[in-house]
Amino acid sequence: MKNGPIGQYLLEKGLISEQQLNEILEIKKNDKNKLFGEIVVEKGFVSEIEFAKCLADRLNVPFMDLAETELNPEVVSKIPEAVAKKYNLIAVSLLGKRLTVATNDPVNFYVFEDIRVITGCSPVPVMATKGAITKAIGKMYSEGTMSTVVDDVNKELTDGENGDGEIDFSAERIENAPIVKLATQIVENSFRMDATDIHIEPFKSYTRIRVRVNGDLVQLMEVSSAVHNSLVTRYKIISGMNIAEKRIPQDGRFSQDVDGVHLDVRVSNLPVVHGEKVVIRILATGDVGVRKITDLGMNDYNYKMFSSMLKVPQGVLLVTGPTGSGKTTTLYAALGELAQPHVNVITVEDPVEKAIEGINQCQVNAKAGMTFAAALRSILRQDPDIVMIGEMRDQETSEIAIRAAITGHMVLSTLHTNDAASTITRLVDMGVAPYMVATSLIGVVAQRLVKKLCPECKKQRLSTKEENELMGIDLNVPVPIYDACGCKECSNTGYRGRTAIHEILLATPEMSSIIARGAKSDEIAELARSQGTKLLRDNVSELVQNGVSSIEELVRVSYAV
Repeated sequence: MKNGPIGQYLLEKGLISEQQLNEILEIKKNDKNKLFGEIVVEKGFVSEIEFAKCLADRLNVPFMDLAETELNPEVVSKIPEAVAKKYNLIAVSLLGKRLTVATNDPVNFYVFEDIRVITGCSPVPVMATKGAITKAIGKMYSEGTMSTVVDDVNKELTDGENGDGEIDFSAERIENAPIVKLATQIVENSFRMDATDIHIEPFKSYTRIRVRVNGDLVQLMEVSSAVHNSLVTRYKIISGMNIAEKRIPQDGRFSQDVDGVHLDVRVSNLPVVHGEKVVIRILATGDVGVRKITDLGMNDYNYKMFSSMLKVPQGVLLVTGPTGSGKTTTLYAALGELAQPHVNVITVEDPVEKAIEGINQCQVNAKAGMTFAAALRSILRQDPDIVMIGEMRDQETSEIAIRAAITGHMVLSTLHTNDAASTITRLVDMGVAPYMVATSLIGVVAQRLVKKLCPECKKQRLSTKEENELMGIDLNVPVPIYDACGCKECSNTGYRGRTAIHEILLATPEMSSIIARGAKSDEIAELARSQGTKLLRDNVSELVQNGVSSIEELVRVSYAV
C-alpha cells in the first residue's frame, strides 16, 4: 500500500486502528482545509515525528531530524526569510547547484519551482516535521539580529533621551520601538535555547541578562545601564504592573507566540540596590503536547509501580520534590492517562500551565477569594471523579483533599518535600490525622531532574573507593564512569538535556498500619526499601554507572549528611 492513501499506510504499519482512521476521515470530511497529518497529530494517535517518518517512507523522501542537524547560516540565507516562513521550509546544505531543502510538503511542485527561480539552484527536498522547521527558521534567521537590536536601542537612547534615560512609549511608535523588539527578542531567543527562566539583573555600570538552561544559569548578554529602565518599563507595561511604582515587588504575566508555540510568561519584579531586578518564567501552554507516562524517564521497575498506582479507583497520589523538579509534568502525564471520556476530571492550579482537552481546569485567584481551599470545596460539588490540586499548601487544603479521597474520589497533588517518606510526616505535621493519611494514601512519587552528559565530549575513567561508596556499590571493584568536559555542542557545559529520577513509595497494608500509629520518616523509609522501593540515590547511581550522568550530579541531587 506504499502508493495508497497515507491513512491506509498508517493502518498497515499498526500505528492507528480502523476506528481511529474512520474518526480522522470524518473530521477531514467536515473540515476540508485541515490536513490528514494535522488531525492525526492533534488527536495524539501518532507523534509528529512518527507521522513525518511514515510520510517520508511512503513518498521515498529521506527524513531529517533538524534538532540533530547543524545548519550553516550562509546556506540558510540562500532562501529569504519571508519565503522560508511562507512555505515553511529551510535550506540545509548546498553541493554545487544542488540545494537540500527541509520541508513538510515535499511533493508541492509549485513551491520548489519558486525556490529554483529565487535561489538559482536545483532544490532537493528532505522530510522534516513542521514544528522542527518553524523552530529552525526562528533560530537561524534571528541569529545576529539581537546585537543589531541592542545597537538600535543604544542609538535611540543617545538620540532621543528625555532626561531620565527612558524611551517615550507613545502609542503610535510602540510596535516598532527598538526596546520593544529587544524585549520580544530576549523571550524568543531564551525559548529557543529551551530556557525556563530569564534573569534581568541591574549592576552599577551594566545590566546582566542570564537564562536558566538545564537547571543552570547561562549568560545571554550584557546591556548598558541606560537600557535597563526602558527594558524593565516595557516588561511592566505588557505584564500589567504599575510602572510608576518602583519601591515594592510586583507580579504580572503576558503571553507571546514564538515559532508557532503560544507561551504563557510570568513576570516577577523586585527592587534591588541598582534598580529593579526582573525574573521571567516561560511556560509553554496548550500548544505543547502533554507527555505520556512512558516518556517520564522512569526505569521499568518504577514504571510498573506508577502504573499500578494509577489503577487504584480512589485515594491520594502525591508527587513531591523541590521547585523545578518536573512535578507538574508528571501530574499532567498521569491525568492524560486517567482522563477517559466517561470520567469527570477537574483541576485547580496556580497557574494553569498546560491546557488539556477534555479536562476542566480552574485557576487560583487569591485577590478574588479563589484560594485552593475555596476552589476545592466548590469542585467537590461538581460531581468529580478525579481531582488534581496544584499544591497542598496548608492544613485546610490538605484536609479537604484527604476527605475527598476517603469519600471515593481520586486526588492528585504535589508537595515540596525532599523524599517520599518525609511527605507522610509533613502531612501529619500540617495537622492531618495519621489515621486519615493511612486510610487515603495510594502512594508517593518523589522526583528530581538530573542533567545528562553530553555524548560528544564525556570522558571515561574508573571510579574511586569514595565514589563507589556514594553509588552504594562494592568499594574494591572500580567501575567505568564518565566526567563532564564541555564542547561546542553543549555550550561548554558538559551536559545536554535532563532526565528524571524517581523514588516511589506504595501504601501497602503494612505501610498504612505504621503510618496510622504515627511512624517517623526513618521507619517509613526503611519499610519502603524492604518492600522494593528504589531510593533517589539508587536511581541516580544507576545512571552514573550507565554513563548517562556524572558523580557531580549524584552529589547535587541526592547527597545527605
